[in-house]
Amino acid sequence: MKRPGVKERIIATASRLFYEEGYNQTGINQIIEEADVAKASMYKHFRSKEDIAVAYLQRRHALWTQNMLAHVAAQNTPKARVIGCFDYLVDWLGTVGYRGCSWQNIITDLPADHHKIPEQARLHKNELRAWLIQQLQSEGTYGETRAKDLGDQVMVLIEGAIILTQIEKDVWPVRSAKKACITLLG
Repeated sequence: MKRPGVKERIIATASRLFYEEGYNQTGINQIIEEADVAKASMYKHFRSKEDIAVAYLQRRHALWTQNMLAHVAAQNTPKARVIGCFDYLVDWLGTVGYRGCSWQNIITDLPADHHKIPEQARLHKNELRAWLIQQLQSEGTYGETRAKDLGDQVMVLIEGAIILTQIEKDVWPVRSAKKACITLLG
């Protein structure tokens, strides 16, 4: 089996370290050592640790979104797909040991002079928010303004459930948020 290339090894190693240990707690030298790459090779692909984190978040976004959409695809209606997001959260958070959201985690661990990483977090969260609103608008039950308002509220339920699940190391917050979502959407 062919060994992954330098860039791939850097992203894979940094992804694991950033998620498990935190952004500030992970140093460039640790990434270089664990990825088994030369420092010059690393700098050939990435100018900074922040650039590596951006690549990590972009990859995480694509994978997380793909998995969530696949999970809810079997639902018959857009409203059921929105509610199904909470079932995805239960499955996903259990498989990552309740470590929580990559974007929430990295934002809380970020130096003030970093700007690229918050942009990636906003991109991920705004795409999820737009998808929720689009689903609720396509339902036909809600007008544009009401769908936006409901989508925003569901987004808050999702984000709150993720962080509380991380704190509690249990999925009861997601299950409670799902019940609240069902009530909210009527």
